[in-house]
Amino acid sequence: MKVVVVGGGAAGMMAAIRAAEQGDSVIILEKMESLGKKLLITGKGRCNITNSADMEEFMQNIPENSKFLYSCFNQFNNKDIVNFLNMQGVDTKVERGGRVFPVSDKAQDVLNAFVKKLKELNVIIRTNFKVEKVIAIDKHVVGVEGISRNVKEKILADKVILSTGGKSYPVTGSSGDGYKIAEYLGHTVTKIKPSLVPLTCSGNSLALCQKMQGLSLKNVEIKVKCNEKIIYKDFGEMLFTHFGLSGPIILSASAILIRYKNIEELLQQNKVKLYIDLKPALDEEKLDKRILRDFEEAKNREFKNSLEKLLPKKMIEPVVELTGISPEKRINEITSKERKTIVKILKTMELTINGFRSIEEAIVTNGGINIKEINPKTMESKIIKGLYFAGEIIDLDAFTGGFNLQIAWSTGYAAGGENAKI
Repeated sequence: MKVVVVGGGAAGMMAAIRAAEQGDSVIILEKMESLGKKLLITGKGRCNITNSADMEEFMQNIPENSKFLYSCFNQFNNKDIVNFLNMQGVDTKVERGGRVFPVSDKAQDVLNAFVKKLKELNVIIRTNFKVEKVIAIDKHVVGVEGISRNVKEKILADKVILSTGGKSYPVTGSSGDGYKIAEYLGHTVTKIKPSLVPLTCSGNSLALCQKMQGLSLKNVEIKVKCNEKIIYKDFGEMLFTHFGLSGPIILSASAILIRYKNIEELLQQNKVKLYIDLKPALDEEKLDKRILRDFEEAKNREFKNSLEKLLPKKMIEPVVELTGISPEKRINEITSKERKTIVKILKTMELTINGFRSIEEAIVTNGGINIKEINPKTMESKIIKGLYFAGEIIDLDAFTGGFNLQIAWSTGYAAGGENAKI
């Protein structure tokens, strides 16, 4: 069987390897100058390969359409991708939150392992080839048509796997090409939105974030409220930026927010609030005692010079401003009521969220090929025989932590064929 894989990212490479393992003649067509551009930037260049979570926890980290993935996860799961990479000489390690990385901390090592395997299996890799159309006759795939170095070309195939990615990070090649190709063939594409994307703030909240721009907080807790209702809670790391907020727990919060009913309206009405608990290990009473202890040691100092044991330097001035207490006020003059105000701000620092950064800055795309039109066991189109989908082009996305890459590995594996595990 002649198989054409359109797109040489994580899902495409996995699909090509599986198809070639079965004896198929496989060609990868990649529009960029090299394979795996997006793979190289995952996990901040370290490649968060997968997550060590069990199946139940895995599904909890996929906020939508998770049931669709049961079959392909059963075919190829998080242990399988680790075993595959180990066999290619890439050792892995598990970090906080079950995140799996290569021991080397280099995404390049993961990409090199895939490219080496592709070459061993004699998969033809053609870069700088932009597929513009999948050719189908009588609802059956017969090949693809595209442009390579300004020359139009047609390649015949018995099977075409579309793994062109979503619309996030277009500089890596994910610019939504696959959606148009699929729509032309009769497929439905659900609304495309950014997911795992930084959040923007407005008004005083924006000014506050800008004062703390570049400050990364670890081990903090956030709560997101829409119309006074808590819709998301998380614990971990976040970052203040010139536009608002970023970092792992913020990105995961965006995946919930983007799906929330009437979210655009609520954002415009300033009804989306994010609360940061800077000291989640201490309840209000214990925090008050801790502050009292610090104040005893610094009783003759000015308020603005008394919080260095409690807060990062960049945060002191903004917090002092939020309390409304004069920065020059002596510690021994601060009242119990004022101290309680400090506690409240440290436990529930409030920020108003007014939107999302653009899809170009999103880690993944929310939306894609409607899963109702895809066979969950094989990833084959229910509309066009011989057409398969893999990876981010499908309406599937998850929280941060290696879950999205596992979706790519598993759907790619399923799309590649139906034989024994590689």
